[in-house]
Amino acid sequence: MSKGRLEAFSDGVIAILITIMVLELRVPEHTDLEALRPLVPVFISYVLSFVYLGIYWNNHHHLLQAARVVDGRVLWANMFLLFWLSLVPFATAWMGEGGFAPAPTALYGCVLLAAALGYSVLVRALRCVPGQADTLGAASGADRKGLASVVIYASAIVVAIVAPFVAFGMYGVVAVIWFIPDRRVERALGA
Repeated sequence: MSKGRLEAFSDGVIAILITIMVLELRVPEHTDLEALRPLVPVFISYVLSFVYLGIYWNNHHHLLQAARVVDGRVLWANMFLLFWLSLVPFATAWMGEGGFAPAPTALYGCVLLAAALGYSVLVRALRCVPGQADTLGAASGADRKGLASVVIYASAIVVAIVAPFVAFGMYGVVAVIWFIPDRRVERALGA
């Protein structure tokens, strides 16, 4: 089965998710700068989620560059990842419009945690496909950043109940960790 359709479909879904998020940014009724103040949490939430979707798009692209083939298991694993990513606009809107209240901020972390686990499931499914490129194993070996992300997300979900701004900062730390692309794929493909 060709991986090209999987890449194209996933690219389209992520582009739609970004579009949905930007459409949630409402223009204020008034024209003074003070009218923007209530939108600050919404905009900050949007920026973080935009970065996250960009990170997933980038890493998904690199992952599939290292893969040679996909099968039905990979297609379903990819859908599992896309399901969790499709909840990012909802969680983003609720957290931003709620002014980083505890429950929406914790839910945002739950969505990020589930997406991280979904990405891990996709990597494992790809590695199990017979005839897979050796570069995929080299590119996705020990995933310290992935494990650290899961630990930080899980911790931030708990922290969100008592200190939602700290939890939001923890989500930002994970984004910073992943903002620099994983060079293992590029090294494996170059070898």
